[in-house]
Amino acid sequence: MTSFMLSGTNASKISSHLTHLRHQMGAPAIGMVLTLVVVCDESNQYDATRAATDAAREHPSRILVVINRDPEEANRLDAELRIGESTPGEVVLLRLYGELTRHADSVVSPLLLPDTPVVAWWPGPCPEVPSKDPIGQLAQRRITDARADTDSVAAIVGRSRGYVAGDTDMAWTRLTPWRSLLAAAFDQPVGRVGGGLVEAAAGNASGPLLAAWLSRRVGVPIGVAESGGPGLTAVRLNTDEGEVSVTRTDARLATLRRPGQPDRHVALARRHTSELLAEELRRLDPDEIYAEALQQLAATG
Repeated sequence: MTSFMLSGTNASKISSHLTHLRHQMGAPAIGMVLTLVVVCDESNQYDATRAATDAAREHPSRILVVINRDPEEANRLDAELRIGESTPGEVVLLRLYGELTRHADSVVSPLLLPDTPVVAWWPGPCPEVPSKDPIGQLAQRRITDARADTDSVAAIVGRSRGYVAGDTDMAWTRLTPWRSLLAAAFDQPVGRVGGGLVEAAAGNASGPLLAAWLSRRVGVPIGVAESGGPGLTAVRLNTDEGEVSVTRTDARLATLRRPGQPDRHVALARRHTSELLAEELRRLDPDEIYAEALQQLAATG
């Protein structure tokens, strides 16, 4: 991997150095499918950059990591450029000081790949309305993570107030295997659903979001109960023919039970952030099902 440090620089110099490094390595900047803008602080930039780099193995990207430093210092932009075999695209760490911390979009905008989608990701605290944030306004997709909030349940409920097409949250992404398994549970008729319960660890944002999605799908209220975790541990649905349930106690393996059917054991492991991010980067169109689940959650929450 080639790494290059620039201190007290600007977007024009960064762009020129990226081109120079690409030509130096004999790897022109082609084949990158999007620009991923990661907005974080110094404390979580390492994990966020690593997750973004891992996700880029599936989606070669220009990754711009925006790290706001001290807003009271003099205006300065420091950059670290990384290009190499371990990085399918390009990684640029941008450390902003002074007034630049309030105008990150002016730094990011000249570095966006032309004619490719832009995705913004906040792995930590995020704006109350991501689409109105200057970075969010540059992006077609905006990814947040309610788990980073001190009250993640309140955070995911609040997402509905500022939702616009293109928003999503990793609390929803974590539900993909659960939703697939629950859909499979109804491959064969099991009767009308009369009620149900989602069990999750205290403060887990995915629990009420899954309950809202289920309520929307089956047409009856689905409750949420606290469990010992980790994460989601069970979904129990009461039907005319008996209980349909998915239970997981070890964060790896789940048991699907249906009336009159043998138990079915399926893999249902908790996934790494890089896997969640890669999933979100596969679709750049608005997630209407997520929007419906948020709407239902807001109506009942």
